[in-house]
Amino acid sequence: MTQAGRQGSPRNSSGRNSAGQNSFGKNPAQGGSGRGGAGYKGGGDRSFKHPKPREEAFIDPDLQGQDGAPSAARKGSDWKSKAPSGKEAARKAAARKPGFGKAPGTPGALKPKPRTGAAKSAGPRAFGSERFGQNLGPVRKPGRNRGPRREVPQSELHDADGIRLQKVMASAGVASRRVCEEMIAEGRVEVDGQVVTELGVRVDPKTAVIHVDGLRIQLDENMVYMVFNKPKGVVSTMEDPDGRPCISDFVRHHHGERLFHVGRLDVATEGLLLLTNDGELANRLTHPSYEVPKTYLVQVRGPFPQGVGAELKAGVELEDGIASVDSFKLVDSTPGHVLIEVVLHSGKNRIVRRLFDAVGFPVLRLVRVKVGPIGLGDQRQGSIRNLGKQEVGHLLASVGL
Repeated sequence: MTQAGRQGSPRNSSGRNSAGQNSFGKNPAQGGSGRGGAGYKGGGDRSFKHPKPREEAFIDPDLQGQDGAPSAARKGSDWKSKAPSGKEAARKAAARKPGFGKAPGTPGALKPKPRTGAAKSAGPRAFGSERFGQNLGPVRKPGRNRGPRREVPQSELHDADGIRLQKVMASAGVASRRVCEEMIAEGRVEVDGQVVTELGVRVDPKTAVIHVDGLRIQLDENMVYMVFNKPKGVVSTMEDPDGRPCISDFVRHHHGERLFHVGRLDVATEGLLLLTNDGELANRLTHPSYEVPKTYLVQVRGPFPQGVGAELKAGVELEDGIASVDSFKLVDSTPGHVLIEVVLHSGKNRIVRRLFDAVGFPVLRLVRVKVGPIGLGDQRQGSIRNLGKQEVGHLLASVGL
């Protein structure tokens, strides 16, 4: 292409022309409005200003590392040394103690302070690998005054003919033996009501009562704990002279065990029924002094007026005395029907049905979904499952075992 052709091309016509002017029509050297001139205005009245030179940040020599770089980078012109926080100072002080960093239970290791009561788990949970019992929350114990605890030396808990405590715990499925040793050293294990922190303690599994984080460990393998989701029309007995369906029809594979059904559900009521051969647990769960809460879903005809729930909580006069619910919650409402959740600890016969009859709303359907810390979840009707060891521990703790 010739010189003239290059000058007349669209590309050059949109940039500089042959007179050395820019697209704004003025020569930048004459102080025009060229992009590089002092009078350039980028679409407004403000004149272009060159940026100020960057200021070099002052670096305190005391904060520099061996390679000359600052040990802690902070933007700005004034550098200040950062004082260690309270946690950092405590951690540095602990690091200077002899035995810091050694595994718990080894010679020379720091001895942790024992913690009493239902301690919070500082490490892995007991029976943490089980499917059931993960969401039961903290261990709940009955609020009964048992008097002051008597401190017993750990030497008196030691049984020379027994088995090491960590081995007993591992055999019960709490965790690996190594993790059980850490639990003991952290003061999370109780034997017969006393906190144990020494790894050499031996116990008799047949007589010792062991708790981890307040959770009771059942060491008797002969004990059976099951949840039965009772369908409507099943009688809450092991045998029925009239030939109606009963509990034994669903637990025939446990024919060698004598099982107790904890409490009763009438024929028309569905839901959770606990089965066990632990007579002490069954007695405590049904005894009114332990006030074990039971949760029910109640379906009645709607609409349900306001104030009836408060009336049920305040107490309703029945033929055998005043009864009430511990909590009342409206779960769902559809045209003509209302679903309500109530919690109460009374074990009187047909107590939920009689309460709703007394306030003028007969029960259409009644399902018990929870007893103490144990819930039905998604268990299908007519099925039976064994409780997990974590669930058993919560259940035993709820009645003080």
